[in-house]
Amino acid sequence: MKKVLFFSAWYPNRYDAMAGLFVRKHAEAVSHFANICVLFPCADNTVKDFEIITQQTGKITEVYVYYPFTKWWGLRKFSKAINYFRAFLKGYKFVNENFGRPDITHTNVLTRSGFLSYFLLKTRHIPYVITEHWSRYFRERNSYKGFVRKRITEIIVRNAKCVMPVSLSLEQAMKDCNLHNDNYCVVCNVVDDFFFVDDTQSQRKRKRIIHVSCFDDSVKNISGIINVVYELSKVRSDFELIVIGTGPDYNDIVEKTSRLGLLDSVVYFLGEQTPFHVSERMKQSDFFVLFSKAENAPVVISEALACGLPVISSSVGAVPQMVAPENGLIVPIGDDAAFFDAINWMLDHFQLYKKDLIRDSAKCYSFENVGKQINSIYDQVLQDSMVRS
Repeated sequence: MKKVLFFSAWYPNRYDAMAGLFVRKHAEAVSHFANICVLFPCADNTVKDFEIITQQTGKITEVYVYYPFTKWWGLRKFSKAINYFRAFLKGYKFVNENFGRPDITHTNVLTRSGFLSYFLLKTRHIPYVITEHWSRYFRERNSYKGFVRKRITEIIVRNAKCVMPVSLSLEQAMKDCNLHNDNYCVVCNVVDDFFFVDDTQSQRKRKRIIHVSCFDDSVKNISGIINVVYELSKVRSDFELIVIGTGPDYNDIVEKTSRLGLLDSVVYFLGEQTPFHVSERMKQSDFFVLFSKAENAPVVISEALACGLPVISSSVGAVPQMVAPENGLIVPIGDDAAFFDAINWMLDHFQLYKKDLIRDSAKCYSFENVGKQINSIYDQVLQDSMVRS
């Protein structure tokens, strides 16, 4: 089997088990068709020397290199950059000795991780592909900045054998940022298989809405959801909202909900849940809502659709490509009145949606389909490389 080395700017680690979880899922999906190793250099102000840790997640070999850096503000950024590359060199030597020379590298989330693949292309003639998840390229985010960063990113993207954004809108946003490549191919994020299992719903007195979030209110606009639910609670009492997740604005949102008199009567916060428990909560709900100000291709929407739930979402990122009349409703970004009307209508009509059809249409997000798609891209890249050599 071909050997593939993953790099990523974000990846689950001993300090953050949720960081870059979608990258691990891509690695898991394709690990059924190829030997996958992940090399992840990670800054750590608690270590005094480089520390290599290995672990096995399913069929994936994960190699972490935790590296130190100076805490002095004036040199901190420079120290991190130098030691990041040193950590990569140490990690790559370890990978080479224990995993073997990779046939191809797969970079996730530019730019820093992409430099590692580019370095191996130029020094070891190992081809690479890119998967991009980051929404920074969208004009409304306005966070893709810096002359040097942009030039380096352009070089890295141009030299990749394939660029795999997770949505068509992200592909267009990257092209608008002058990130050109002759071989773009959209590859969706992965949804765990247990989301697709059809479970019988329990009987409930009230209709149930569900929202899953990382509680960054400036982006996810959870306060907007709470405001609309408050207005809706004035005209009807036959529903409840379940909110799953945690994050920097969690306490503020809970406090706001309490001030409005909704806490534990209309709105219920369940905190962080495992993906499996998220799937169980979704299957016990009637529809899913998202009111974000900015997104790329929200995994939570894919998960809700895999559960057969209709979705209401603001028109952000790839949502117009994911949500259509047969599986939900789209409202303008930040339009509270339209969001109110959509929820009010959905509470009375969610039964009209065909759960089986919604679930079947979400099969494109399954491990098997995504894994096969990525693997076929690897095969094509390696075949082309052999022809050229």
